[in-house]
Amino acid sequence: MKIDILTLFPEMFSGVLGSSILKKAAEKKAVSYNVVNFREFSDDKHKTVDDYPYGGGAGMVLKPQPIFDAVDYLKNERNANPRVILLCPQGEKYTQKKAEEFAKEDHLIFICGHYEGYDERIREHLVSDEISIGDYVLTGGELGAMVMIDSVVRLLPGVLGNDESPIYDSFSSGLLEHPHYTRPADFRGMKVPEVLLSGNHQKIKEWRENESLYRTKSRRPDLMEKYLLEKNNNIDPLN
Repeated sequence: MKIDILTLFPEMFSGVLGSSILKKAAEKKAVSYNVVNFREFSDDKHKTVDDYPYGGGAGMVLKPQPIFDAVDYLKNERNANPRVILLCPQGEKYTQKKAEEFAKEDHLIFICGHYEGYDERIREHLVSDEISIGDYVLTGGELGAMVMIDSVVRLLPGVLGNDESPIYDSFSSGLLEHPHYTRPADFRGMKVPEVLLSGNHQKIKEWRENESLYRTKSRRPDLMEKYLLEKNNNIDPLN
């Protein structure tokens, strides 16, 4: 997968992309990152990327020209038709299902905005997806892009040590994940459930499924309601 990131603050990505799973994924050639300062594409002699909004109002608005030209350049350079993702509060709320969808793509372009917002023509004529990572406002789109990139890259084949790991993550099945335990079996009198020490794989599987259902019902009843609705309508909640 190829990931291009358009931002006015490329230095924000160096630590994230150069650490942990994201770094290992690049070393394994599962993904390549390209961080682009779209200010370099401004045709203004002062390299400005924003201007006052028509009609008045507070704040500045990102101009279309630098962002359109940057995306055009990346498309031509890679000879590809990528998903172009705009990070914005008005976008579709990000979910694990969306991460799984993006993980199937060969090329993603993330546009990280700042200031008051984007010229509407960027939304209408350039991007394929508008995404929000939650119902709150950040200074810019960089942190949201980092969250999305991490969630997508870890799903790529060969990135995690065990390719089955993402299958059992919270939200992948529609439910929250079951509890985990490791050694020692008795820590300060707090003991690991006996079933996990039994070696009976069927009973362990059943215990994990029950714990997953209980945890989802008690912590996220909204997810439980959706899970049961899909199950009752003969929709496989695991897909």
